[in-house]
Amino acid sequence: MALPGKDGRVDEVVEATYRSESRRVLATLIHLLGDFDRAEEALHDAFMAAVEQWPRDGVPANPRAWLVSTGRFKAIDSMRRRARFDESASELARRLDGEAMEPALWDEQGIEDDRLRLIFTCCHPALQADARIALTMREVCGLTTEEIARAFLTAAPTMAKRIVRAKAKIRDARIPYEVPTQSELAPRLDTVLQVIYLVFTEGYSASSGESLTRPDLSGEAIRLGRLLVELLPEPESQGLLALMLLHESRRGARTSPEGDLVLLDDQNRSLWNRDLIGEGIALVEQALESRRFGAYTLEAAIAATHAEAPNAAATDWAQIVALYDALLSGNPSPVVELNRAVAVAMRDGPQAGLTLIEGILARGELEDYYLAHATRADFYRRLGEVEQARASYERALELARPEVARRFLARRLKELLSFPRQ
Repeated sequence: MALPGKDGRVDEVVEATYRSESRRVLATLIHLLGDFDRAEEALHDAFMAAVEQWPRDGVPANPRAWLVSTGRFKAIDSMRRRARFDESASELARRLDGEAMEPALWDEQGIEDDRLRLIFTCCHPALQADARIALTMREVCGLTTEEIARAFLTAAPTMAKRIVRAKAKIRDARIPYEVPTQSELAPRLDTVLQVIYLVFTEGYSASSGESLTRPDLSGEAIRLGRLLVELLPEPESQGLLALMLLHESRRGARTSPEGDLVLLDDQNRSLWNRDLIGEGIALVEQALESRRFGAYTLEAAIAATHAEAPNAAATDWAQIVALYDALLSGNPSPVVELNRAVAVAMRDGPQAGLTLIEGILARGELEDYYLAHATRADFYRRLGEVEQARASYERALELARPEVARRFLARRLKELLSFPRQ
């Protein structure tokens, strides 16, 4: 559709351009100017200029290129004004003014290269883990500091300081604004995937608060995952996107109309999103065929096995246990052990799962993890060991923070009151 020129729809075009292009333009301005804050100021100035000029002069043929060029010019002009007080600003302005604007900077490939550079910079391992998340959501996703703070139940000033420190670290440590070389890619990509999955996990199973999920957060993580697969279609990028899509497909069935938790076995599978499932399974298969997959792809394969079962009874638990075995061999973790114990219990009975969980807890691992105690309580309940089940549910309730999980555990405890004491 052709963009309008001098008519009443120009304001709408500016707003639509901001929504669709602002993160792309910002990534290129960071590349050009070498500084996050300077680039954000230039982005703001470029769109302010668009608001003033496009209604008068018409919308340019290439709005993205116009914004990049205008932002760069505004930044140079600002640095010239500051030159009286800051010689370094004067020198940078002269350097930028003398550099030719390469057309490749605003073609599709150049823009996407800049977006990929931005993701890897925001997720650099030299930054603290919480800073990576905050900076990625601010600079790549475009969320405001207040939105990020609300999402993670943190005060806005605290989140702002976190973002400022991350930017300062990038500047002071001279962290390069670049995609890692092929030899460096694997460990750096893993850091990026961790950040995206942490954002998704907080959105899919909120760590605290009234709601089980935060769709805005999981939605942003999936958007990031799609972007990463588009820019860098590595098997584990595909595996992570598949994992998020397959989990997200169950969102509509995970809570009752009253907002209470519904366990996987009890979910109405007709509410699962089949489009997301189909997309996720295709990505899993593609990643598995590469023979270069890792933990995210294996977890996605587990989620795909659940998704392919027409009902809970038809779930291929033997396949799921085998996938957990493969996951544990390369990524040993007590949480993975716990999930495997659940699968073993479904395959071999609750006593088999209980034995495994008791072993994990006996090592002191997961002692403060409410899901470990809730799972042990469920196994005891299924075995008819009422007192042990009560004790484990009470411990889980002590540790649980999400309100929806607390309501579920309280219901389980109330149900146990109807059992006679031994």
